[in-house]
Amino acid sequence: MTTLGTLFPGEIKIHIFPLPDGILTSVNTDSVELFTSLLALIALGGSVLYVVLARWPIGSSEEGRSGFAELRVGIVDDVRRLSLWLAWIVAAVATAGSLYFSEVAHYVPCQLCWYQRIAMYPLAGVLLVAAVRKDWSARWYCLPMLIAGVGVSAYHYFIEWKPAFGESACSVGPACTDIWFRRLGFVTLAFMALSGFIAILLLLFVQPKRARQSSSSET
Repeated sequence: MTTLGTLFPGEIKIHIFPLPDGILTSVNTDSVELFTSLLALIALGGSVLYVVLARWPIGSSEEGRSGFAELRVGIVDDVRRLSLWLAWIVAAVATAGSLYFSEVAHYVPCQLCWYQRIAMYPLAGVLLVAAVRKDWSARWYCLPMLIAGVGVSAYHYFIEWKPAFGESACSVGPACTDIWFRRLGFVTLAFMALSGFIAILLLLFVQPKRARQSSSSET
């Protein structure tokens, strides 16, 4: 039986979401690695583009705006309106991806991987409730996990390139400098986690410059 996730890894396991044999294991792992790598780049690139568009000053007058300016206003407004849902999608996909790699592809998580999971997994639940309730104040509950996640994943990605700085990073399980794959020359599991944390952080906390004075309802 294939399972998507377990509790208490080791000799005692409680299976979560049991699935018929073959559904996930038949998927080519190389394809999943490439697909999730592209998703990470899309999430990171899209969130950075949103920041650029949102922080680019927009005049308040409707007169004299170019077609590009109007399009930019529409994109920024739409992303801002949906940013809780978009942040949840990033967290949910990151959670599902990490479970696939550990429970289906059998990539054993290192100690730093577990720290990143501790920071990411709760975000999927908290952001779902926040999106359903349209509760912008929930982002402040996510902030400590986001800061911790960015810090740990950035350090993890750094020592993947500079193993000498991470020789004592993990005292239990696989070495934190071990790399299961490196797609496109630079995308690893740590990079994907870092991209997810940064994307969520930007989506939740970057506000359009012209809306700074009218954002009290989102705090």
